[in-house]
Amino acid sequence: MPELKTIGRKSISFVLNGKPVVAEVEPRMLLSDFLRQELGRTDIHVGCEHGVCGACTIRFDGRPARSCLMFAVQADGHRVDTVESLATQEGALNDLQRAFRTHHGLQCGYCTPGILMSAEAYLEGHPDPSEAEVREMLSGHLCRCTGYVGMVRAILATAKARKDGKAAAE
Repeated sequence: MPELKTIGRKSISFVLNGKPVVAEVEPRMLLSDFLRQELGRTDIHVGCEHGVCGACTIRFDGRPARSCLMFAVQADGHRVDTVESLATQEGALNDLQRAFRTHHGLQCGYCTPGILMSAEAYLEGHPDPSEAEVREMLSGHLCRCTGYVGMVRAILATAKARKDGKAAAE
C-alpha cells in the first residue's frame, strides 16, 4: 500500500489593511478562520460559511470577496482589507461609516462590516447610484435586523455627499 504524504503548514505573506503579514498556515484553513483565529481579527464575521450571507466580505486586491470561500494560502502575495481599513489611522470613521450611524443603517451590527466593504467598493465604481441599484448591490447580503432602509439611505447620502464634494452628514 502506498504511503500517504502529509502536507504541512505553508508559509504565506500578504498585506492586511496596509500592513505586511507573514505566517504559516494549514493549506485547508479558510481565510475567514485564519483572520479570526490566527490573527485575532474580530472585524471579520462568519455567518453562513457558504458565501451566501456576505457577513465575511473583505476586499481582496480591491474587489469584494467572501473570505469564507477562500483558503488563507490564496492570500499569499495579495492585499486583503477588512472594515478596519475604512477608518483613519487615528480610528475616526470614514464618511460611509458615519452615514450608517446617522441613518440607522445598523442594529445588531453582525452584517455591517461585510456590507460596508461591498458598499465602499460599489461606490468607487458607481458614484451616482439609484436606489434600485443600491438595493441590487445589497441583495448579496443578508440582514435580519434593519430591513435595509437605513443602509440604502446611508449609501445614497454618501454618494450624494461625495458627488457634491462634501463629507457625509454626521
